[in-house]
Amino acid sequence: GWVSSRCSRCFCVTAWCAFGRTEVIDNTLNPDFVRKYILDYFFEEKQNLRFDVYDIDSKSPDLAKHDFLGQVYCTLGEIVGSPASRLEKPLGGIPGKKCGTIVLSAEELGNCRDYATMQFCANKLDKKDFFGKSDPFMVFYRSNEDGTFTICHKTEVVKNTLNPVWQPFSIPVRALCNGDYDRTIKVEVYDWDRDGSHDFIGEFTTSYKELCRGQSQLNVYEVSRDKDRNPSQSTSLHYMNPYQMNAYAMALKAVGEIIQDYDSDKMFPALGFGAKLPPDGRVSHEFPLNGNIENPYCNGMEGILEAYHQSLKTVQLYGPTNFAPVVNHVASYAAAVQDGSQYFVLLIITDGVISDMAQTKEAIVNAAKLPMSIIIVGVGQAEFDAMVELDGDDIRISSRGKLAERDIVQFVPFRDYMDRTGNHVLSMARLAKDVLAEIPDQLISYMKSRAIKPNPVPPAYSTSDHPQTNPV
Repeated sequence: GWVSSRCSRCFCVTAWCAFGRTEVIDNTLNPDFVRKYILDYFFEEKQNLRFDVYDIDSKSPDLAKHDFLGQVYCTLGEIVGSPASRLEKPLGGIPGKKCGTIVLSAEELGNCRDYATMQFCANKLDKKDFFGKSDPFMVFYRSNEDGTFTICHKTEVVKNTLNPVWQPFSIPVRALCNGDYDRTIKVEVYDWDRDGSHDFIGEFTTSYKELCRGQSQLNVYEVSRDKDRNPSQSTSLHYMNPYQMNAYAMALKAVGEIIQDYDSDKMFPALGFGAKLPPDGRVSHEFPLNGNIENPYCNGMEGILEAYHQSLKTVQLYGPTNFAPVVNHVASYAAAVQDGSQYFVLLIITDGVISDMAQTKEAIVNAAKLPMSIIIVGVGQAEFDAMVELDGDDIRISSRGKLAERDIVQFVPFRDYMDRTGNHVLSMARLAKDVLAEIPDQLISYMKSRAIKPNPVPPAYSTSDHPQTNPV
């Protein structure tokens, strides 16, 4: 980005004076620039500004050697006078082309002239890369008076470690909290990716007052994934968009609408896991989505979807994420009917985070002896190496040295089925086909292992038993 301002306080009234350039952000169409600019604001004057945006292709300082993406004209008064001092305007400057939108924010600076020098380290961060470890960096945000956050600092990337130590850095206190020592400071931690699609590891909040306490146990923070656990935020995988289903609902509908055809009464128990339940806030990993412990059954896929949406309004999503209780719950149903008259399919939709891997593996090994299969659909952008291990296609799953009797788990990542043309019908049909493809063989393998033979074929249909009708 390039910022220019017209010289309104000197004699050069026809030219634009270069004021500064932002940093370059690689591989993104939605940059959030860190570098800020301090301008003297005069209410009684028209202070013209021009913002030019470029795609930087080399290290050359000559803007003519880079691709022009668009520009916008405004005044400093327009920005300051906008609601919450936030002005959003379309970029122009390229005839016949839509150039996107620029968002300009202003905030009055406090009189604080202090600088803060800080250094951060982390231990046991979440592993995001399939090969190697994470490449973590931190992003600091100042909270604004309207409840929003503005990025104010990024650390460098520390390569291939889950225990990074970042370099010390100095920052003006007014940039960090505008001189308000009690104002919230939000810190997000990401795993850097070369293509710009950095993976969210977690976040925490603090304040400058807390940071001033220095190095001690009082300044140790848990990096939490709450960003993915608040359904009211658009960043959440559970976000209830009024115009389209979220990934959980889409996966449930795609697979469930096919599976429900093989159930005679279309009544399905639907369970949630990883939430605090009302009224006392106890954490549960096996709660009925419809809120009825005595009767967790929902009528068809529509009933499950309705119960899911209602539960998001009443429970507080919360970690850790344990699979074993749900697997054991369904296994208890399957254990009661082993004569071949019923077969159970458990569909788990998850973001891939799992806190009880050992217990889950043991539960699956035990369930492999029962008439049941498990489908796992992974949503979000996490690495699903734990889910791949549970799948057992390459290496049969085992627990305490005991191999599973048969493979009963099928895992697929939902992101592989996001249709690029926007045709969700075809995309979801392909998802359902792939996750259900192994179920028939898994059912037959159980029946053969127990020497259970199919029921006799029903007598042939005879037209003589029914009156003839003329075809229309």
